[in-house]
Amino acid sequence: MLFVCDPNEGEDESKAVRWAIGIAEGMQRMLGAPSPDPPLEIDASLRPEGRQGPLVRTLGSYRAYYEQWAQSWEVQALLRAHQVAGDEQLGVDFLHVIDPIRYPEGGVSPETVREIRRIKARVDSERLPRGANPLTHTKLGRGGLSDVEWTVQLLQLRFAHEVPALHNTSTLQSLDAIATAGLVNPADVELLREGWITATRARNALVLVRGKPSDQLPNPGRELAAVARAARWTTDDPGEYLDHYLKVTRRCRRVVEQVFGT
Repeated sequence: MLFVCDPNEGEDESKAVRWAIGIAEGMQRMLGAPSPDPPLEIDASLRPEGRQGPLVRTLGSYRAYYEQWAQSWEVQALLRAHQVAGDEQLGVDFLHVIDPIRYPEGGVSPETVREIRRIKARVDSERLPRGANPLTHTKLGRGGLSDVEWTVQLLQLRFAHEVPALHNTSTLQSLDAIATAGLVNPADVELLREGWITATRARNALVLVRGKPSDQLPNPGRELAAVARAARWTTDDPGEYLDHYLKVTRRCRRVVEQVFGT
């Protein structure tokens, strides 16, 4: 989540930002408070300067930061930016500020592409939680959500200046654009799509079964059977569901490696 404010004409900017920070912090507390539903954690750590930076910035502050200091991972994160709440015109204005950053004229540099590939390799080797099974971790595991989204985002950074349909925050719609433009073999795009949908359904099913955010599929047993049912698996055999998940994500990962290796 990124919080942006734009002080009214004649208002003191620092006072307006402090007021906006109070609003944002209050929203975080309310959404994260105990309730019958799982708490909704607002993660604002991808904001400029990370946890050390102010929770809320003005539109002008965002513009100055991204034009001067944006790192490759920050540009990549902006590919997912879209308005979810607040003043509609301010949201549109923010998107106009970041569009030249996330969809640069001529595409990103070869150095940026190499940096993204380096960061992806580091994520693969370091980010998986201790004790997690890399084959069945729905977010960071083999052929999971992160694999597909990083692949789509790399192609957006490289080709969005040539393919307007890649100016899109939807992973599935961006996959459609990738296939239509011939950036990846359509059959391979379908493997990426199947991997993303399969991992998404599994992750959603985990939340329903456990009542809290979770990414790791359980070992075979009653809990896996419940996850399989919640994921709309068509038989009563959770082993078949797990075999299907492993097959789909294995094929998806091969496509990911092809894209990141070229």
